[in-house]
Amino acid sequence: MSQRHLNLLREMFDAAIEAAQPALCVPPHLPPPPSGRTIVIGAGKAAAAMARAVETNWSGALSGLVLTRQGYTLPCERIEIVAASHPIPDAIGMRTAERMLDMVRGLTENDLVICLFSGGGSALMPLPISGITLRDKQQISRALLRSGAAIREINCVRRHLSSIKGGRLAAACVPAKVVTLLISDVPGDNPVDIASGPTVADSTTCADALEVLRRYGVAVPPHVLGVLESGSGETLKPADARLARCTTHIVAAARTALEAAARVAQSAGVTPLILGGNIEGEARDVGRVMGGIALRAAMCKGPVESPCVLISGGETTVTVRGGGCGGRNVEFLLALAIALDGFPGIYGLAGDTDGVDGQAEIAGAVIAPDTLRRALQQGIDIRESLADNDGHGFFRALGDSLITGPTYTNVNDFRAILIAGI
Repeated sequence: MSQRHLNLLREMFDAAIEAAQPALCVPPHLPPPPSGRTIVIGAGKAAAAMARAVETNWSGALSGLVLTRQGYTLPCERIEIVAASHPIPDAIGMRTAERMLDMVRGLTENDLVICLFSGGGSALMPLPISGITLRDKQQISRALLRSGAAIREINCVRRHLSSIKGGRLAAACVPAKVVTLLISDVPGDNPVDIASGPTVADSTTCADALEVLRRYGVAVPPHVLGVLESGSGETLKPADARLARCTTHIVAAARTALEAAARVAQSAGVTPLILGGNIEGEARDVGRVMGGIALRAAMCKGPVESPCVLISGGETTVTVRGGGCGGRNVEFLLALAIALDGFPGIYGLAGDTDGVDGQAEIAGAVIAPDTLRRALQQGIDIRESLADNDGHGFFRALGDSLITGPTYTNVNDFRAILIAGI
């Protein structure tokens, strides 16, 4: 294993995270202070850091309430920060979301609401629509997370069972002005999919949510079906007048991070090739495909000559059928290592920019040409680990897990495959 090559991959990953830090990307998008009150509302893994960035750069009076994941809190003086459970929602998140709605009711047209949302915001704000319970939302979340559904499909269901998502928070703010700042963790950067779009229009319907549940075989109680079948869970649509005073800005996204990583590679004399920031699909399938591309590059058959690094982002999925906890980045790496089969001179890193891959407090992992050999020396069969969805167990045993701790941002997955040459 060449530590020099793995160090370069880690430097790229760190640069990707740094480029999406709220302290850098939030201040340029702040609106001017209003003549009335300013209230800050937010949710997500980056929300506390976003709130601090607003507070540090705001000259007028300010108050607010922001939800973030446990372990991702940062101290603020004027904005209250609350930690709740993610990815399975809890009662703290539900009660805090209800308080958010209460805070923005009764505002005037002279007031301003600054909304700060990032990845994780949807699970952190589980305020069920009438007729739905928190337990219902918890059970549905667990099933969807294990089903292999894409995040936009999961959030479609969440929006139509919520009292705060799908534009409903914006409706509660009327007639105040609403400015929403987003750090995108979703492929395509569609605002309605970031924290399930609390302040934006939603073109999907209750029928679409029902179709997602049907497609992935997620069984729900009759009263949940009743909410969706009746249309009582419908969200705000693009022509809704309640959204007239709402503006939305994406302040950081996957491209921001990938380009920062590419600059690190270039400075090291390695040619970067960004394959895209919106890659989706089953993580193991993406790993196999990326492995094929890397092998062609290593054998001087394109798409770029070595030394080079293939960089990509997006959000893959894992359909958990085994006893492991999944984790799309480690599952990607298992499939990639199998595809490469120890080919010399190829190294890989995959990690979630929020520091958490799936439900494990681990960002991801790294692979090297000797990964398969070292696993066999410990009696570990990589194909069995993949079949059991136990990527985290595999890389933990090798000492190759990627651990960052809380990063206070979230622009989705980061993948880099370094073809160093033979």
